[in-house]
Amino acid sequence: MSILDPLDVRLILALIEDPRAQIGELSESLGVARNTVQSHLRRLTRTGALRQGGREVDLAAIGYDVVAFITIEVTHRDLDGVISAMRAVPQILEVYEISGRGDVWCRLAARDIHHLQGALRQLLRIKGVIRTETSLALHEHIPYRLQPLLERMSHGSAVSSTP
Repeated sequence: MSILDPLDVRLILALIEDPRAQIGELSESLGVARNTVQSHLRRLTRTGALRQGGREVDLAAIGYDVVAFITIEVTHRDLDGVISAMRAVPQILEVYEISGRGDVWCRLAARDIHHLQGALRQLLRIKGVIRTETSLALHEHIPYRLQPLLERMSHGSAVSSTP
């Protein structure tokens, strides 16, 4: 069950659109008082729905308890069409073209296993998808992070930046 109300969703979407938006800008764009924005941000942070300074959403905290990593084998001539069709699946969080086993990798969020199954069936109906292999995330040990990499770079320890 999601803890988000419609204003929470609009607020998070506004933060995704402009992560540097200030309280006043959010208030104006959403058509609500500054105090309303501040109280919603505090509640979302307190409940864990927003983390890392209030700009990253915790999927489990908003009702998406299942995270799956899906490797997809596709017909190469249909690769662009497959990726375009994947954009229409709202549960898909990110997509990469990969080397090795499979051709495309994606991370998908679902409310439960039945919701995941529906998304997988939707993927398998895409023209050009041959098969999928799904792995479920059991626990997140290290969330997405950039700070250690940037800290190393700031100390001059970064690997050469030449491509």
